Amino acid sequence: MSRRALRRLRGEQRGQEPLGPEALRFDLGEDDDAEEGPKRKPGGRRPGGAGKEGVRVNNRFELIHIEDLEDDPVGNGDRSGCALADSMASGNKARAQHGSTEPRRDAEVAKAVPPEQSHASSKLRKKKKKQKNKKTGTGETSENGLEDIDRILERIEDSSGLSRPGPPLLSSKKHVLYVEHRHLNPDTELKRYFGARAVLGEQRPRQRQRVYPKCTWLTTPKSTWPRYSKPGLSMRLLESKAGLSFFAFEHSEEYQQAQHKFLLAVESMEPNNIVVLLQTSPYHVDSLLQLSDACRFQEDQEMARDLVERALYSMECAFHPLFSLTSGACRLDYRRPENRSFYLALYKQMSFLEKRGCPRTALEYCKLILSLEPDEDPLCMLLLVDHLALRARNYEYLIRLFQEWEAHRNLSQLPNFAFSVPLAYFLLSQQTELPEHELTSAREKASLLIQQALTMFPGVLMPLLECCSVRPDATVASHRFFGPDAEISQPPALRQLVSLYLGRSHFLWKEPATMSWLEENVREVLQAVDAGDPAVELCESRRKVLYQRAPRNIHRHVILSEIKGAVAALPPDVTTQSVMGFDPLPPLDTISSYARPERLSPVSHGNTIALFFRSLLPNYTMEGERPDEGVAGGLNRNQGLNRLMLAVRDMMANFHFNDLEAPREDNPEGEGEWG
Repeated sequence: MSRRALRRLRGEQRGQEPLGPEALRFDLGEDDDAEEGPKRKPGGRRPGGAGKEGVRVNNRFELIHIEDLEDDPVGNGDRSGCALADSMASGNKARAQHGSTEPRRDAEVAKAVPPEQSHASSKLRKKKKKQKNKKTGTGETSENGLEDIDRILERIEDSSGLSRPGPPLLSSKKHVLYVEHRHLNPDTELKRYFGARAVLGEQRPRQRQRVYPKCTWLTTPKSTWPRYSKPGLSMRLLESKAGLSFFAFEHSEEYQQAQHKFLLAVESMEPNNIVVLLQTSPYHVDSLLQLSDACRFQEDQEMARDLVERALYSMECAFHPLFSLTSGACRLDYRRPENRSFYLALYKQMSFLEKRGCPRTALEYCKLILSLEPDEDPLCMLLLVDHLALRARNYEYLIRLFQEWEAHRNLSQLPNFAFSVPLAYFLLSQQTELPEHELTSAREKASLLIQQALTMFPGVLMPLLECCSVRPDATVASHRFFGPDAEISQPPALRQLVSLYLGRSHFLWKEPATMSWLEENVREVLQAVDAGDPAVELCESRRKVLYQRAPRNIHRHVILSEIKGAVAALPPDVTTQSVMGFDPLPPLDTISSYARPERLSPVSHGNTIALFFRSLLPNYTMEGERPDEGVAGGLNRNQGLNRLMLAVRDMMANFHFNDLEAPREDNPEGEGEWG
């Protein structure tokens, strides 16, 4: 039986045997049949190969293909090249040992090797030599090109009189609001804490089953989500000027109808109506955000976070091709209601990430929200970015933001920045890996800034010590500057900012080293106050002027933060308003792209009794109705009376006295006479 038949019976293929260093051996027999090969002797061994291991190649050309070598010499010729190199190395050793006997063997080998093989091996060597020369030539040209560029730069600097810069400055590296994609993924931060195996252990098998059409940066689609289909949400480019691009989300007619149904469901105060809407429109953003709040109030944090991630995925799939999350040059106007959903979804996701223990990822989301409209800052992220930077131990970023924005944003007038920046300097001075002169400079800068903060905001010290469960010194507690009067005399807006900062960041001051450093600077401030420093009176006059009333974006931030002390400090005109979770405190100059349709028969919708009692209120207006121009109070009294009578008639028509006709419980049959 031939070797080909034996291989077919065993299920083997030609050339699949493992090759050793001496595996490639050519058996030159007199038999011309290359497929049959030399016949085995009765002992079962091949002639000329007794006692040697390895795989013998019957056909000396079956592992060398010239076409494959020319196409891919590295991939296809690895094993053959290694075997040829080994044979050449062994030949060199044999020459050194045997000396004069080598020419005779070389002549024999030259006679034995056919011209085709020698031609292939020489062609392979020429090919490798040519590639080597090509690589070295390319490297030399690239190095020469770099040298030429350096020479040109040196000539330009010499001609302009500028010295060659050393290490780049901190502000020249990247934009202060530059967002990194890898830090938008919380798994990146969790891997650093717990390891990749603990984080990705359960996610790897799920990723193979994903059928989602688009790879996203903000969220990772889950297999439990409904299949994505475009809900009618899109984004368009409005204009580009001064290096900035202004975008806006758009709603299609189908999405507008879903939005109107959502508003009706919110007015019904029934979460199940929103669930029904999500069954038909599973990626309606406002419904997902509103239902997420309902789940969060019911302590279902996992479901609430999942709904927010689904809303982010829906909006990211609608991004314009030119919209970039990382550049810091893309703008979204918060005055447009279609854009507000993206702001709120990012904020809610950032809050979940902070509670999950991913402050670095939450900081990146905070930078992203701030970059969408940094001048107006509709969600007032400047009241939060310092806290996240300290929690993420990214002290350099907080210091850099303060240095670049202090000149035009007056960040030192915010209590959170006034206390967080010196704390960042102090914590930076505690790092032992920095040089000694940098540590000393950071410590001096921290002491200077904390003294300025205590002079400007003396009402922060006593509540801060109380939150940290630290009993103040008798000298400090009894002093008029830090006493109870300092907290009581604060303007309402300043009291609100202080409550917000203490409720969020007080635990960052609990370290013993931080408290001892704070105590030293408090004594320095008291000495300056007793000495009659004019900066004390200047700061007092500035407090009375600057913090009379907080803007609307700060009130919006306080409502979203849900910090009890800050919410309690809101003014009455804000607390008396109806605040919706999907759009808290909308801007007064809202830019609406479409209006909500008027309801023709308001009586037929909702509960009639509830409508009747609502109609008794003096400020009751029909849904979708606008006050008439030229009428005092904006309401026609006759129309109000007509609506009231219509509601009463409808209520009386719907009353049914079925309980009198029902059978009594003590007489189930409902028959028989009174006995």
